Amino acid sequence: MSQRVKQYWLVALMIALGLLAVVVVNGQMTGVRRWNPRRVPADTVFIGDRACGECHKKHFASYGKSGMAEAMEQVAGSKVLSQNPQLTMRVGPYTYEIKRNGKQSIYSVTNGKDTISFPIVYAFGQGRMGQTYVLERDGRFIESLVSFYNESKSLDFTIGAPRSEPKSLTDAVGRLLSAKEVSSCFSCHATGAVSGSQLRLEKFTHGVHCEACHGPGGPHVAAVKAGESPAQSIYNPGLLSGDELTQQFCASCHRGAEEFALLQSMEINNVRFQPYRIFHSKCYSDDRNISCTACHNPHEPLREDAAYYDKRCLECHTLRNKTAKAGDGKSCPVADKDCTSCHMPKIEIKAAHFKFTDHYIRVVKPGEKFPN
Repeated sequence: MSQRVKQYWLVALMIALGLLAVVVVNGQMTGVRRWNPRRVPADTVFIGDRACGECHKKHFASYGKSGMAEAMEQVAGSKVLSQNPQLTMRVGPYTYEIKRNGKQSIYSVTNGKDTISFPIVYAFGQGRMGQTYVLERDGRFIESLVSFYNESKSLDFTIGAPRSEPKSLTDAVGRLLSAKEVSSCFSCHATGAVSGSQLRLEKFTHGVHCEACHGPGGPHVAAVKAGESPAQSIYNPGLLSGDELTQQFCASCHRGAEEFALLQSMEINNVRFQPYRIFHSKCYSDDRNISCTACHNPHEPLREDAAYYDKRCLECHTLRNKTAKAGDGKSCPVADKDCTSCHMPKIEIKAAHFKFTDHYIRVVKPGEKFPN
């Protein structure tokens, strides 16, 4: 059996076992090992973004300012905590304070007689909506009962936390996280913090960076230096089908249709989870190639201008009163710009102090009940 035939059957076997993503390049089939950002193999070694930036300078420069790259702040250099050096809140007999002290921020709760204080060890969230804090006690992690919210520049209950008076000072501090919850938080907000089933906090990168989505860069850099094909040594999510990218890859953190029952039970709060919301859209059911990256460039900060998204819509839909061509989506009889303002309304979640863009693309009717 020739070497080429052996390689073909090896690839075919690995595809059957679900270990490869198939890519066709110039008529030849190649493959890279499948990668799940939340299931990093125990033997994985990351080399860091700077190695990627040596060749991918444009992506490296723009991605550093993106929301995913800032999904977790280092407390010592936190913009949110530095710009809000003293935050307070009162809940019944309990008074909360987050106070900046040099490069530390101290989280304190008092009932007037006794006080419990912890240095904040991890700050989850870039602060665009808000930021939640993780404290540590005897090797266990606690999610802060109160979080910072950008709209009000103040503290309020953490999303999902009971909005009632705590029963004790210990309860007032926050919620003790299970090992599974800790792993889930770090795997989606950091790079290299979870390896296999183990938490590896002695060396990790705050935020979601290159290798979190593309896998370890060491073999890729070595292949490039050796003059070998670089495509076979790195994972490229952009080569996935729209459905795989949206409902499997991106949804591994942003949550998708596989969690249908859970997310539906959350009612209006599920508007935060874009893969789940877009799954209901008619345009998505008609064309599963409409993926997250059809509208969003993952290598740059989130675009806020409506005109940018108009262009994405018009790649399928025609302008108002224009004759549709074969294969074109229907034209809108109402307007030919600001598509998202009508078809992807902003939904306010009061507990989050934020308006989320609803990715359930539809004709929104005045006064309609939120479709969950």
